[in-house]
Amino acid sequence: MRVAVLGATGRTGRPLVAELLRRGHDVSVLVRDPEKLGDLAASVRVVTGSSRDAAALTELVTGADAVVSALGPSGKDTTLHRETAAVLVPVMQRAGVERFVGVSGAGIDVPGDRKSPSGRVISFLIQRLGGAAVADKRAEHEVWAASDRDWTLVRPPRLTEGRGSGAVEHHASTSARSTSLDRADLAAFLADCVEQHLYPRQAPLVAAGRP
Repeated sequence: MRVAVLGATGRTGRPLVAELLRRGHDVSVLVRDPEKLGDLAASVRVVTGSSRDAAALTELVTGADAVVSALGPSGKDTTLHRETAAVLVPVMQRAGVERFVGVSGAGIDVPGDRKSPSGRVISFLIQRLGGAAVADKRAEHEVWAASDRDWTLVRPPRLTEGRGSGAVEHHASTSARSTSLDRADLAAFLADCVEQHLYPRQAPLVAAGRP
């Protein structure tokens, strides 16, 4: 498959690109600074630009079978995710690209959720502490939900650094048992969502599973 990736130089994006390449996909990436790709640069098609730039996004997604976003927390930029989605949806429509997979967060509530008591507590704390960042991700979900694209927004808990266990617990609307997930396992699950067309127009909750 031809897969276009946003956020390729981030802590989730790098293992995601590596996983997609390992599985034999043709990967294109949109980055502000190509030098940050390091050794990945030789194996991908590189588009330089911003995720809010319609021209750069058009160059990235034209001819793609799917778009995957691993854009992470944006610091003081509290509108990055909603604005990226607002630009990306019409770009994908014009390019005829249906499939989108992105990373949201376990603290984001969506209609139909049946979270466990502990899951609801975690959501409450994240929403209280996350402030504008949580509002940005919630608004991003609203943009995709209102669109006609074939989207999936994966909601992980606290992300950790490591080699991964190879096991991910995932549910459409109920909380997973673990409260953490390794980024390598998240990357593999994002790739699974692309390849297996998992959770169309849904926001699955994911966490570390039992190997």
